[in-house]
Amino acid sequence: MTDSDVQAPKIEFPCERYPIKIIGEAGDGFTDIVVEVIQRHAADFDSTTLSIRDSKNGRYLSVQVLITATGIDQLQAIHSDLRATGRVHMVL
Repeated sequence: MTDSDVQAPKIEFPCERYPIKIIGEAGDGFTDIVVEVIQRHAADFDSTTLSIRDSKNGRYLSVQVLITATGIDQLQAIHSDLRATGRVHMVL
């Protein structure tokens, strides 16, 4: 089997409880920025699903949210807007 034979699993939309992990430098307002971007693209976002973890040395923060993903366009827009904040290093 070659790399071209392997395909990413298909996601069926809408996809409830779709996890998005956002990593950035810890600091004032990082979580608020993440929540604001997520709410802009996922109006039904439930902030009680949010989880936050500090890195071992406290320099970075990992924020995980669960959303109802409605399509690839939504996920790409979330990724783009999170990166545009200048505070986000990685979106998984």
